[in-house]
Amino acid sequence: MASVLDSIILPSTTVRTEESLAVAEAAAEGLSAKHKYLPCWLFYDAAGSMLFEKITRLPEYYLTSCEHAIFARHASEMIAVATGLGEQPMSVVELGAGSASKTLVLLRTLMARQARTLYVPVDVSEAALKLASKNVHAALPAIEVQPICSEFTREKSLNLPIEGRRLALYIGSSIGNFGPADAVELLQWLRSQLLPGDALLLGTDMVKNPASLLAAYNDSAGITAQFNKNVLTRLNRELGADFAANAFEHRAIWNVSESRIEMHLDSKRNQTVHVESLHRTFGFKRGESIHTENCYKFTPEAVEDMLLKGGYILEQSWYDEDRWFGVHGARVVDAAIMPRNEEVAAA
Repeated sequence: MASVLDSIILPSTTVRTEESLAVAEAAAEGLSAKHKYLPCWLFYDAAGSMLFEKITRLPEYYLTSCEHAIFARHASEMIAVATGLGEQPMSVVELGAGSASKTLVLLRTLMARQARTLYVPVDVSEAALKLASKNVHAALPAIEVQPICSEFTREKSLNLPIEGRRLALYIGSSIGNFGPADAVELLQWLRSQLLPGDALLLGTDMVKNPASLLAAYNDSAGITAQFNKNVLTRLNRELGADFAANAFEHRAIWNVSESRIEMHLDSKRNQTVHVESLHRTFGFKRGESIHTENCYKFTPEAVEDMLLKGGYILEQSWYDEDRWFGVHGARVVDAAIMPRNEEVAAA
């Protein structure tokens, strides 16, 4: 069967790159599905990354402030757990680095323990990587920064320029964008990039009262709605689509049975959208949804189970005062001494 890529003709204003072809393929598959969807990595073009930075500063969006407070209070403990008894310098790899604002707290603490530190921010957005590099250079000029622009969750490729011990960061509850099986698969892939003894700090948003969860994704300023609709603007620009953003409405719901917040774009009317590069027209009924993101929320038991299945041993967890958010320190262990998946399932 021919790939959908075989029939894609990108607009003349679009550079034909692997990323642009991936955008086209994602749009073709998602908009053709019975229940339409778009993968959340499409959010993070330059405009989307800037909007997300605004979201992290909103009063309703507690995730960033809670996690920052955890780092500020427990950074020394986190670095001590990560370094363990080893004397070899540790490098830091951050997946989905964003602006690296929270990471600076950890990097300062690590710099107090070792003279030289390498920081490798990884992000799908070049704009975010430039901002992260600028922020780290300004605050800690002695740190060496080697950014990697990669959509690692899709490409599953990461050529780390690192020898020696590593501390991987996957914070901000980004793991919550993946369903349970996909989250484990991503952690297993990350483990394949690390060595026994390396450490992981994983951020997770915890289950709490639905009102607080929903407020974080329905802010009064409407920034999250802009962020959600920006995915349509990106398809217009990169694929020659003719979405009218104001013809769709942002909606966030709490799916209690799946323990996740869902973000949708609901069509306000019956309409059709043409996507030039796909030679396709997609119909939308009034009220029909494009499912754009899932944000899973965790219990402590679910976090430990996920890490174990991913190939890590949980060593310590830190929470804010209300236990709304958690950062979990885990260790990569030798596969030979890990329990088999069937043993984990039976436990």
